[in-house]
Amino acid sequence: MKRILRLMMLSAGSYRRQYARCLLSSLFASLAQAAAYTTLVPLLYELSRPEVDEAAAWGWVAVFTACWAIETALRLYELRFQYGHWADVLADVRLRLGERLRTMPQQELERRATGDLTTVVGGNAANATMGISTIGLLFLQLVTVPAVLGVVILALDWRLGLVLAVSTPFAVFFVRRMQRLSGSGFRRVDAADARAADRIVEYVQGLPVLKATGQVGHASQRLTEALEDQGRVMTKIQQGLTRPGALAAGTVQICLVAMAAVGAALVLDLRMSAPLLFAVTAGAVRFAEPLATAASMTSLFELTDAAMERVGEVLDSRPLPAGDPDARIERFDLAFEDVTFRYGDDGPPVLAGLTFTAPQRSLTALVGPSGSGKTTVTRLLTRYADPAHGTVRIGGKDLRDLDPAEIYRHVSVVFQDVYLFDDTIRANIAMARPDATGEEIESAARAANVHTFVSRLPHGYDTRVGEIGARLSGGERQRISIARAILKDAPIVLLDEPTAALDTESEVAVQQAVDALVADKTVLVIAHRLSTVAGADQILVLEDGRITEHGTHTALLEADGRYAAMWSAQTRARHWRVP
Repeated sequence: MKRILRLMMLSAGSYRRQYARCLLSSLFASLAQAAAYTTLVPLLYELSRPEVDEAAAWGWVAVFTACWAIETALRLYELRFQYGHWADVLADVRLRLGERLRTMPQQELERRATGDLTTVVGGNAANATMGISTIGLLFLQLVTVPAVLGVVILALDWRLGLVLAVSTPFAVFFVRRMQRLSGSGFRRVDAADARAADRIVEYVQGLPVLKATGQVGHASQRLTEALEDQGRVMTKIQQGLTRPGALAAGTVQICLVAMAAVGAALVLDLRMSAPLLFAVTAGAVRFAEPLATAASMTSLFELTDAAMERVGEVLDSRPLPAGDPDARIERFDLAFEDVTFRYGDDGPPVLAGLTFTAPQRSLTALVGPSGSGKTTVTRLLTRYADPAHGTVRIGGKDLRDLDPAEIYRHVSVVFQDVYLFDDTIRANIAMARPDATGEEIESAARAANVHTFVSRLPHGYDTRVGEIGARLSGGERQRISIARAILKDAPIVLLDEPTAALDTESEVAVQQAVDALVADKTVLVIAHRLSTVAGADQILVLEDGRITEHGTHTALLEADGRYAAMWSAQTRARHWRVP
């Protein structure tokens, strides 16, 4: 309960004070409810006597009514939180999850599957909020009422109280057994749900490839296996809960029967009055009811607990340390100083002691074989993660000393794989500057050669691009991403070979757009086609995370090293012909 309470408070977020008051209200309401049921014992005792003391009976009715009124008032206050703030808490949880994902190191974010994060922000957040508003309060009630009634019964007759005290642990044992089974089981169910969600996303996004390879419908092995595993896990947990649930419910019934039998024996032996037995039995029934309810609702409790744990795991994740929010970038030169970086704590170093500088308003090209660390360099400049050793600087300032928002404000990134949102062309370009006017958006589009194909579309800039820009060609998507960068007009531009996967016509259009983007900027470009960076101010040749050569195109050719060999190979390749 201590762990669950911490998770509830974590999930409540900015509403934790209201939730704490709601918990206190629920606790006192449960005590009032237990007191009301307690008054039924002397009331029933009075009503069962041969000669009823009307004054005493009406007195107990008054006490019962007062307890009921107090409970009702407290429950109404409790419901104000449940129904008045439930949607607000859910929205707050999801916003905080979004904020945590925003500040989480990109390296950590990429370890989590899309379906897993969808499940956390979607179903898990809703279930965790339900736990805050309903399940926690219900659990408090199910614990408080039997505890008070157990003490009352023990005070009225220690023998019947002893029967309850001896029998109850057996029921609690089976309830705890259900909790352990369902707790671990629902965590497996949750993991299976996340895997299935991830496979569904993968299936929808990869449908063209799956159709081409004949792996759609029942032939989609990856999706089918995930869904079958989901079904097996759910069936196993339900089967595992059947026997402990039946034993818990049966133990509660046996407890009542045993108490009634002991009481009957005492009455027959004239050591207890029948009215007292009747009253205590009525109280015991109410004592046992929450135990049976707890047994039947164990699955719901544990489902909520698993959801809160997954939400809490994300909310508890460590963000990238934020630097001074008042620190500002005033120059736009780039520097790597003895930088070492690896993906994962045990992975091999991707960058090993990398050192270089890129002067302000210069073009620096990174070339080298795949896996040499080129993309990692651009990622570290956007603070994808912090290096294990060394320093990355912009304008002489360590990125760790800057607020990430300050970095993003001064850097535009155009990668080979473009991501567009399922919105209009206008909205996708305007994401760089939401306050941009229509004229500014169109001007950026013209500079990026977007206007040439947009003018042919029936809805122009209001044409929706589809999920990930699926309704556009690769060259069109790339030009939109460049228009977005042009509109942002950041002084630092990072390019990850934006023309590598394009046809000749699209490459020319995109290259013209790139020329408009990089004018008078500090540019770092990853190049696979060496001819596109022959005019760079400096070319860095990376191999195994280290710079093996650097200089201008002419100087590197004269050095007759790795770069000259790559240039020669690409020059020969341009003359290849298919007979």
